[in-house]
Amino acid sequence: MAGAADCDSVKMAEAERSSEMLKEKANNYFKEKDYENAIKYYSEAVELNPDNAIYYGNRSLAYLRTECYGYALADATLALELDKNYIKGYYRRATSNMALGKFKAALKDYETVVKVRPNDKDAKLKYQECSKIVKQKAFERAIASDELKRSVVDSLDIESMTIEDEYLGPKLEEGGKITLKFMKEMMGWFKDQKKLHRKCAYQILVQVKEVLSKLPSLVEITLKETETITICGDTHGQFYDLLNIFELNGLPSETNPYLFNGDFVDRGSFSVEVILTLFGFKLLFPDCFYLLRGNHETDNMNQMYGFEGEVKAKYTAQMFELFSEVFQWLPLAQSINGKVLVMHGGLFSEDGVTLDDLRKINRNRQPPDSGPMCDLLWSDPQALDGRSVSKRGVSCQFGPDVTKRFLEQNQLDYIIRSHEMKSEGYEVTHNGQCITVFSAPNYCDQMGNKGAYIHLRGSDLKPEFHQFAAVPHPNVKPMAYANSLMQMGMM
Repeated sequence: MAGAADCDSVKMAEAERSSEMLKEKANNYFKEKDYENAIKYYSEAVELNPDNAIYYGNRSLAYLRTECYGYALADATLALELDKNYIKGYYRRATSNMALGKFKAALKDYETVVKVRPNDKDAKLKYQECSKIVKQKAFERAIASDELKRSVVDSLDIESMTIEDEYLGPKLEEGGKITLKFMKEMMGWFKDQKKLHRKCAYQILVQVKEVLSKLPSLVEITLKETETITICGDTHGQFYDLLNIFELNGLPSETNPYLFNGDFVDRGSFSVEVILTLFGFKLLFPDCFYLLRGNHETDNMNQMYGFEGEVKAKYTAQMFELFSEVFQWLPLAQSINGKVLVMHGGLFSEDGVTLDDLRKINRNRQPPDSGPMCDLLWSDPQALDGRSVSKRGVSCQFGPDVTKRFLEQNQLDYIIRSHEMKSEGYEVTHNGQCITVFSAPNYCDQMGNKGAYIHLRGSDLKPEFHQFAAVPHPNVKPMAYANSLMQMGMM
């Protein structure tokens, strides 16, 4: 018996040694910002030694860096089940909940840390910041329940806003008319890190709200045989990379239509410049320049990931409220020639959803936690058949069989979606029926990925992929305007 016990203890010691080596390997990959390999080796360490809270805590942080907030939350929770005194576990879980907009749950974890470490200034700061957000959200809910809530547009008097003599930047023509000359001047002005006058910004926002509010939730277009459309994925406030797309592929025009597939803002610190440029082109070419809503055109995301902070820093809180109103009118999906469906996230948590269901979505709101609107903005494809819990903690993951059934029911050929960084800028999965395109190269200045855009010709609708590398930008780091809790929590 003693011999067997000795043998078991030797095996356990070996497993612990091996798992520690795997953890160190994972840590090295993490330092190199290769989060996929870090996750792989943390997972192998967990398999060898499933009772070590640190392995789950480390993997949780790697999942946070890859935006897999659902997985990060699960790992942090497991770590705390193994060791309730593991302080980093509370931080990781709080950050995951913050990312998912679950502020009360995050506050509870920060409260625990403050009780355990009453003299920890960092913990106290995070607790106070999170508490402030919880109170602000409660206040917003109270206001939202007032059915007479007025639009920001009603309280604006744009005509009385004066443009000072010392402002030398671009101005809209009489009556707020957008011209190609104005667009070129505005992009050049932004490139030099100068700010568009607030009157011009308000003029763009008021007009684009009017245009978008008249569109259906599912936009349906037909390309002629000779026409080609360019489809771009996430741009995430990377203005200089957006300029590069136009440099490589030509400016938008009636003969050079574009579709930008959501997530125009957040993370990158030139989100104001990106969105005003895109809105300007929507006004200039309303019938051949298309914009779809992403999961980051929402209040919760903007509060955490920088856009709200950026608008307040460059303009005012009132202007952010107007941006929020405009985002709610962005269409959710677009069909091309009745054969290709484009959306930001992906397909649905349940079978049987039809294009007619998409047409009927009431989109003028913040997205719900479940249902078709949520799925269009949040879901992701997976390699295995069926559906599984989302790695992000919102919506679901859907397999090739789900895609096949949806396409057959709706007489479509394939879907194009964005929402996920891909190292090559694009990815073709589900037997060619699910295409991902992502247009923010070297995402957040650290992922080293290429960007891509797709050309679709009306004659055959075969996707043609074009890749591009990141270009230099001024020394303003990504997340510069993000909520301080997200900046600190990702450490």
